Amino acid sequence: MNGQNLQRTVAVGRVNFANHLPLAVIAGPCVLEGTGYTQGVDFAMRTAEALKKMCTAVGLSLVYKSSFDKANRTSLASYRGPGLELGLRILDQVRSELDLPVVTDVHEIEQARLAGAVVDMLQTPAFLCRQTDFIQAVARAGKPVNIKKGQFLAPEDMAEVANKAFRAGNDNIMLCERGYAFGYHNLVVDMRGLDIMTATGFPVIFDATHSVQYPGGAGNASSGERRFVEPLARAATAVGLAGVFLETHPDPDHAPCDGPNMVPFERLPALLWKLKRLDEVVKQ
Repeated sequence: MNGQNLQRTVAVGRVNFANHLPLAVIAGPCVLEGTGYTQGVDFAMRTAEALKKMCTAVGLSLVYKSSFDKANRTSLASYRGPGLELGLRILDQVRSELDLPVVTDVHEIEQARLAGAVVDMLQTPAFLCRQTDFIQAVARAGKPVNIKKGQFLAPEDMAEVANKAFRAGNDNIMLCERGYAFGYHNLVVDMRGLDIMTATGFPVIFDATHSVQYPGGAGNASSGERRFVEPLARAATAVGLAGVFLETHPDPDHAPCDGPNMVPFERLPALLWKLKRLDEVVKQ
């Protein structure tokens, strides 16, 4: 693999991600919500449709994100979601009825094959970025892969992580920054890392909401400070990236997972407009 000076484009459905192309958005609630299929579909369809309208009004392409299982929580008491089978049924309905590409994260090798048959892109959790068999299994599922950089990893090391996926036969790879562990329950973002990762040529995504998370900061749940989402998202967009990842919710203060770092729906359109204008200036 030689990503240097090669600007790759990754197509997720009809949405194209590349560091030199107009900014695209990956957005949605942290996890699918509701009791049973009917409630789960209702929540997912309502949030996906609202986000699609917001992004269309601003002129940004959208990939809808939500998790079927949050298996990477600190506490056993944390809400996890509806599970693989039900979650994939819900995401498949969102994808087909709204004609909207979807992405979800997977935590196990077998999940990659099953989810890859349904969604348009797979996402790997940050803590698993060094697990060679897992990364290659996700890559072999045949869908684009958004690989999150570990909170413990130097940005230049992501070239080797991408190489694992590439050698498994998948060149539709994106790299995602989500902050560095800095002391207990705190993350910081080094904007130099974004530029370092774009030098690989792979599309780079900035996860603006997990970057303001305090993992385990609420004892039996994660905490965070959503007020920092906008300044970090603006700064990252000014670097010149392929996309921004935003977890968002109509009522994050009552969300079962990651509420403190999710952006309320009511604040999202103004943020999207700012990011679009910044991106246009950077890439003109």
